[in-house]
Amino acid sequence: MNPITHAQLDWDDQGRPHSRVFDDVYFSDQSGLEETRYVFLEQNRLQARFAALPVGGRLVIGETGFGTGLNFLCAWQLFEQHAVAGARLHFVSVEKYPLSHADLQRALSLWPELAPFAAPLLAQYVAIHQGFQRLVLDNGRVTLTLLIGDVLEQLPQLDAQIDAWFLDGFAPAKNPEMWTAELFAELARLSAPGCTISTFTSTGWVRRLINAAGFKMKRTPGIGHKWEILRGEFLGWPSDTPTPAHPKPWFARPPAPQGERQALVIGGGLAGCATAASLAARGWQVSLLERHAALAQEASGNPQGVLYLKLSAHGTALSQLIVAGFGYTRRVLEHLHRGVDWDGCGVLQLAFDAKEAQRQAQLADAFAPDLLHLLDREQAQARAGIALEHGGLFFPEGGWVHPPALCEWQAHRPGVRVLPHHEVLDLRRVDGQWQAWDGEQLLASAAVVVLAGAAEVKRFAASAELPLKRIRGQITRLPHTTESQALATVVCAEGYVAPPRLGEHTLGASFDFTNEDLTPTAAEHADNLGLLNEISTDLARRLHADTLDPATLQGRAAFRCTSPDYLPIVGPLADSPAFTEAYASLRKDARSVPNIDCPWLDGLYINSGHGSRGLITAPLCGELLAAWLDNEPLPVSRSVAEACHPNRFAVRGLVRSNTAKA
Repeated sequence: MNPITHAQLDWDDQGRPHSRVFDDVYFSDQSGLEETRYVFLEQNRLQARFAALPVGGRLVIGETGFGTGLNFLCAWQLFEQHAVAGARLHFVSVEKYPLSHADLQRALSLWPELAPFAAPLLAQYVAIHQGFQRLVLDNGRVTLTLLIGDVLEQLPQLDAQIDAWFLDGFAPAKNPEMWTAELFAELARLSAPGCTISTFTSTGWVRRLINAAGFKMKRTPGIGHKWEILRGEFLGWPSDTPTPAHPKPWFARPPAPQGERQALVIGGGLAGCATAASLAARGWQVSLLERHAALAQEASGNPQGVLYLKLSAHGTALSQLIVAGFGYTRRVLEHLHRGVDWDGCGVLQLAFDAKEAQRQAQLADAFAPDLLHLLDREQAQARAGIALEHGGLFFPEGGWVHPPALCEWQAHRPGVRVLPHHEVLDLRRVDGQWQAWDGEQLLASAAVVVLAGAAEVKRFAASAELPLKRIRGQITRLPHTTESQALATVVCAEGYVAPPRLGEHTLGASFDFTNEDLTPTAAEHADNLGLLNEISTDLARRLHADTLDPATLQGRAAFRCTSPDYLPIVGPLADSPAFTEAYASLRKDARSVPNIDCPWLDGLYINSGHGSRGLITAPLCGELLAAWLDNEPLPVSRSVAEACHPNRFAVRGLVRSNTAKA
């Protein structure tokens, strides 16, 4: 993995940005607004298309080169002016060198009339790192998905159907990598029937390459100093070109649910509340069923959870999900009250032994310093406000969250109805509806059900075979002291300790694979105090830890729910016996891809298995679930979506049975 760097800019005497890397301007030196509106909005007929959208309809725009976001903001402004209230805009844009927040703010200040749209964009333009980054704006009416990285690495991972393309990379002479046959083939793969396309360039070889990919391009009069520009439409995949590979049938999208947009979400923790919020933002009426008297009563109920990123330097699916999920969660947290509901105080992971120090050095080489960077011991102590035995890896945008506050905010979005004391013991499919039953009592019904109750999803027949396991964890609540208030950041080693919230530090957390009792124990409080000493003997002294009686300490225990590969399980569920029969050929040939539609259980989905990373992965997976259900652009790469898919275990089981026989 190569760390993404911010755009390197120079500014002219009119305050306009200029790229040092490409030696080119970001927008016209005459009138960037008029050029954007003419080249991209008018040539793609967006005003009429926005006006024609029905309630519940959407338009998806794809762009090569986000730059200053000018095209996006102009499209959003036009959408706001002409689309009905119930319509939605999706905007997907690739950017290799994203502007820093300060540079973006400076560039957008040139366009005062766009300030009502630039302000919310800037408010959400935080934690923008490599890979897929989703921003939700205007209460979900507008969705921006940024693909941060090289265009030919990012676009092949996009799962979407684009209705209009903005080709807006730097000029072909300055940036030829953005104007290749390979890129245009990706645009064709992603284009919906009738997709339109436009660009400011009229270069002949560019027009010929786009035409060869299945588009019909025309020269049209330009604007300003541009004599001509190009616009066109997608006619279809060229007959003389091999068709692009389709997803394997067990990872393909199931048919979108028809009829009333009503859903049941079972489980009122982080995964369930996130799913309910994402569905409600798309106009679904959601009943959130929780067996306890209130939300976030189990693993999501700790007073402080840590935004901790355990990453890999090798770009694994889990690592990609963590980076994307971290950014999304950080942007959601901007809606909550800082200091009580969350605090972006940073997270310090100590290099407590040689192996950990080596791992951290590899990560520092693989990621940009605004995501993580190394601190020596003195720097770490200055950052943490306490004495430490080691330096470590610092995540400046990390911090702690009060998970119940996040759950409450998500669950009280318009369109969500919370139903406490609703324990679902059985699901039945009757006349196209899923019915949730507690014994002989019918609790609720809807065409769609999302199982988000952690390991409790195994009680249902459709998800009973999923390899989820429970791991008990206990945290300890420690009253702060005058001296301990100096702790300024979350500090982690084998355990973690957070700065005080409402007069208490959270210390934890234990791992117990065998204990099924959730009563907090003095032994595990003692173990947590041992973790505290490993983190900082100075902080232990400030908290008078040696005088504390573990038997009198307060805390709570809950079960984490995790999968064998530590990835969450998110997506549509299939009929297990029918799946085994349909794809039995995998037992003989692991590379076979039978041309058989997956036997989906219509309307049944899952969002579970987040382990100790739920704060980072569950909110984004709520977006992923909603995208599956609404047939929208996925908020993560195709490889990540497949790595999280419930069907991965059934496929592996069939392949392994073949291996075992061999």
